[in-house]
Amino acid sequence: MTLRRQLVLAAVAAGSLFVVTPARAADSITGEVVDLACYMHDPKERGASHRKCADMCIKKGMPMGLLTDDKQVFLLLEDHDNPKPYADLKGKAAETVTVEGQKVSQGGVQGLVVGAVK
Repeated sequence: MTLRRQLVLAAVAAGSLFVVTPARAADSITGEVVDLACYMHDPKERGASHRKCADMCIKKGMPMGLLTDDKQVFLLLEDHDNPKPYADLKGKAAETVTVEGQKVSQGGVQGLVVGAVK
């Protein structure tokens, strides 16, 4: 058997090991859009009184988070295949919104890949 044929057979065999899983339902989380640069330093830095500063931080590219009523914070992440909902959140600092997307967690940080904003 030639090396090329062995490689083709190995590729076909490897391909049969992949399992397609159905897409999971989107999570829906409601909370206040906060700029994490200020909020992580001082949790009181939020709400309408902090909106102007939060807008400025977000425009500079500081990360955004979603603060829930039970004080959980989700790092908001752009879906590279659907960037518009994340971009829309940039104008909603200090507002309470509902974000639909996929929850993710890595190294103790919880995030939400933004799919839609309501």
